[in-house]
Parts: sequence; C-alpha cells; structure tokens
Amino acid sequence: MSMDNFGLFYQFHFYLFGIIAIVSAVTFVTRRSPVAAAMWLIVTMFCLAAEYVMLDAQFIAAMQVLLYAGAIMVIFLFVIMLLNLGEASDITDVRGIGGKLLAGFVGLILIAEVGVLSRTGIPSGKYVVARDFLSQQLATYGAVGAVARPLYRDYSLAFELTSVLLLVAIAGAVILGRKESSSAR
Repeated sequence: MSMDNFGLFYQFHFYLFGIIAIVSAVTFVTRRSPVAAAMWLIVTMFCLAAEYVMLDAQFIAAMQVLLYAGAIMVIFLFVIMLLNLGEASDITDVRGIGGKLLAGFVGLILIAEVGVLSRTGIPSGKYVVARDFLSQQLATYGAVGAVARPLYRDYSLAFELTSVLLLVAIAGAVILGRKESSSAR
C-alpha cells in the first residue's frame, strides 16, 4: 500500500470515527433507556479516543478511555443500576431484524479493517512519530507541558468538540433525570 493510499485510508477512518461519534452522541441524547444512553456515550468516548490517536495525541486518548469510558461510565452505570429505572428488556435498544443486521454489518466492517491493518503493518513516513520526539518534548516542556501544549494549541478544536460532546452528555443526563422524576409523580 503506497503512502497516497494510506493518506486516503487515514482520512476515511478519521471521518468515519467522527461520524460515528456524532451519531452516537445524538443517539445518546435520544434514548429512553438510561442504560442504553450510557452505552452510547461509551461508544462516543471510544470514537473520540480513536480520533485522538489519529491526531497523535495518544496520552489523551488513553486518558479518555481510562477515565471517561472506564471509570466514570462504570460509576454512571452502577448508579443507574442501583436506581432500577426500568425493566431488563429496556437495556437494549437494538431490537428487530434491522438493528441486528446493522450491528452485524458494522462488525464485519471492523473485522475487515483489522484484516487490512494486519496485512499492511505499520507504515513508515509522516504518520509515524519519530523515535526521539517524545523524549525531546518531555525534556523541553516537561510531562504536563508536553501534553498541554499540543492539546491547547494544535488540537484545540478537537478539545473544544470534546467539551461540547460532554456538555451534550450532561444535558442528556439532566433530561433523562427530569423525565423519570416527572413520571414518578
């Protein structure tokens, strides 16, 4: 695979993860089941982590997965399960043959991507960080500066989009909470 094809491959996946993040964020807000909404928020966070990896911000991607998709969402799901907001059948929103076909199609696409990536290997060139780049950044700016400098300077748009997505998630949680409390009265 040549570098031109890899550039197209990179762009395709960058936009694919962006579209999936937007769709899953909208789906998160529109779900009736709080458990399903939390699961869609986890999908959004994983897609944002993939975007961070593609933007060479691996540390932020790891923190996104560990903190938000891991710790915080586990706490959310634990609280939702403790509140017992619905029946067990409300947990899944993928019902019917259409949802199952869509899930199978997405699974096949992911398996094909793993197959393509395993055949092509890691490309050399402009998409690979130089071996001593991280040590230079750490020596120049320190550990926090090496993360904060590209985050607030080079990738500020992605950072702001993450903030907006988290705001949407909070608004969705408030709307879900108001709906449940008003129906309980």
